[in-house]
Amino acid sequence: MRRFLRENSLSIFFGLLFLGALIGQSIAGHASYNSDQIAHGQPAISLGRYLTSSSFGRAVLENWQSEYLQFMLFMLATVWLLQKGSPESKPLDKPGRESEKDQKLGAHALQSSPGWARAGGLRTAVYSNSLLILMTLIFFGSWAGQSVTGWTDYNDTQREHHEATVSWSGYLGSASFWESTLQNWQSEFLAIGSFSVFAIYLRQRGSPESKPVGVPHESTGIEG
Repeated sequence: MRRFLRENSLSIFFGLLFLGALIGQSIAGHASYNSDQIAHGQPAISLGRYLTSSSFGRAVLENWQSEYLQFMLFMLATVWLLQKGSPESKPLDKPGRESEKDQKLGAHALQSSPGWARAGGLRTAVYSNSLLILMTLIFFGSWAGQSVTGWTDYNDTQREHHEATVSWSGYLGSASFWESTLQNWQSEFLAIGSFSVFAIYLRQRGSPESKPVGVPHESTGIEG
């Protein structure tokens, strides 16, 4: 057990933080939702009912989709785009998908390489892009979920105010949907872009996300 915890401590740490934050969000969101209900002369609801509501689903999924969009675009962009001095960039002489030798594919695979790296054909092509494929599927899935829960929540509010509801396609073209979507996207783009630049000049000793402390600023694609 001790060995398991040590070898999986990073995923366990962030998994626990995620669960703690999600629980905290659900409690705070439930209190805020009921406060708004009471202010508008509507009955309060239970925590269980709130957790299955469109209001909670929208709040969760609009953050998830922006996070996976960040991963998807950063992964794709760093195949070809470079940033001199950043550990988040590949070395300046290695833009693109790289050779099979560099990627240890096919005849260049190691004995310990995953089977699909040696298989060739469609299986190797799929495995070569499997992380991007998964991030893309999660992004579009959570974005679709956000659109449906947001649409339902929006129409619930419209009905409470005795105003006209809108179709799902109408909601997708609304300022309300794009305001909440772009609010999350811009924060993700700012975070990953600024980190890539800050890491050129600043260091965190012992972190693989930083260059070694003594490495020159202009060194590119080097991680600690």
